[in-house]
Amino acid sequence: MGGRRPWDLLVIGGGAAGLAGAYAAAEIGARVALVERDRTGGDCLWTGCVPSKALIAAAAQVATARRAAGFGGAKAAAPPVDLAAVMHHVHSSIATIEPLEDSPEALRAAGVTVLRGHAVFTGDDHVEVGRTRHAFRHALLATGASPALPDVAGLVEAEPLTTHTIWGLRRLPSRLTVIGGGPVGCELSQAFARLGSAVTLIEASPRLLPREDPDASAVVQRALIADGVDVLLGTRPVKVVADAGEPGEVHTDDGAQQRTVAYQALLVATGRRARTTGLGLDRLGVQLTPQGAVVVTDTLRTSHPRVWAAGDVTPFPHLTHLAGYHGALAAANALLGLRRSIDLSAVPRVVYTDPEVATVGAPTWSAVPHATPRVVTRTHDHVHRAVADGRTDGFSRLTLNARGTRIVGATIVGPRAGESIAELTLAVRARMTLTDYAATVHAYPTYADGPWNAAIDQVRLRLAQPAAQRASRAWLTVRRSGAALRRP
Repeated sequence: MGGRRPWDLLVIGGGAAGLAGAYAAAEIGARVALVERDRTGGDCLWTGCVPSKALIAAAAQVATARRAAGFGGAKAAAPPVDLAAVMHHVHSSIATIEPLEDSPEALRAAGVTVLRGHAVFTGDDHVEVGRTRHAFRHALLATGASPALPDVAGLVEAEPLTTHTIWGLRRLPSRLTVIGGGPVGCELSQAFARLGSAVTLIEASPRLLPREDPDASAVVQRALIADGVDVLLGTRPVKVVADAGEPGEVHTDDGAQQRTVAYQALLVATGRRARTTGLGLDRLGVQLTPQGAVVVTDTLRTSHPRVWAAGDVTPFPHLTHLAGYHGALAAANALLGLRRSIDLSAVPRVVYTDPEVATVGAPTWSAVPHATPRVVTRTHDHVHRAVADGRTDGFSRLTLNARGTRIVGATIVGPRAGESIAELTLAVRARMTLTDYAATVHAYPTYADGPWNAAIDQVRLRLAQPAAQRASRAWLTVRRSGAALRRP
């Protein structure tokens, strides 16, 4: 069937971007097929967002039990953890979510034809999936990315765990070494430490979460250390000594001294590389970045007029919600001839450590000396919900435009910061003024009080300026005079 009539849209890859693109195409009546060589749902469902959050939730329950004594409960010893049971919860979460939108059955019910196999471009308007040729009018590349290993002697031979393989563990490692202090490395280090592993986290940068506000990095570092993680910053792994998949040693160098870190299990979380090999993109002249990602225009079109791309296969941030949005946008642009451009000014991201770090828009810090953005901060020891919860270690910080009148970015550090950042994302997207945000009534007491009260503080500061005070006094004088004249 596929070889006779061209598909209006042929989607290659069944992750977040591919699913969104396929569903969007089907909704407008297009003839659409999705090619997936493995499992629909992509990394987010099987090896990323869903399993990691399920693991984090299990670890949080263990941590809560340990903290019970601080709230009047009996002091609890660390409960033994059955990792097989934890992983059962992880995989049960995946199994519950998969049929909702990610399964082949859900796609077929929406009008999408699912093709199993590996797609290879063999011409400007057709691909081969297995031995079957499929013609298309437009194609959407959504093949995602895979874990990338750093260039460290002996690392490949040691066959370390990655975010793709760690979910197969059934016994808790007594000693887990994690290479990479970005979001994934921090999240999994904390989770496994809470479950009972002795965790060492190795990060080459001088701080954790190098993309985030330095104050946020410091809060997360303190939290990880409090949970028992040995954090090594400014430290490079230089050699791994181990047989494949067996316990071993990581030899490190921090510039001043060398150290050997023994491990039972080794996890690498240092980034991902776009999946672009073996697709025949060279036949079409599809341009790639030096790192192997697909170059796209601001409408998500590649250098080939029939081919579009979205998600982690492009150079844009590797975020599931962004991939889904871009997948639908690319499908609409391709099929309807639209020229809707991407907008990265209000894309939130969340690090799911405890406390969480949530960020959107313009940064709340600057790496350039004397170029610190205009920010307002409310520490959470002044947020009543945080005080009641005993969680005053975070803060809410807003970045303002040059005039100090509009919210252009935010960082929130605290429990459920990922939920609190949603309204800040709307504020940035809608170009909301600080005054409008401050004038919006918020429920009390919540963690959303943090950014709200930061805005109120700034409005009050403006009202306390001499010019504003003079104007207010003058108007009060006028009002008093008018009231006196109206007296009988």
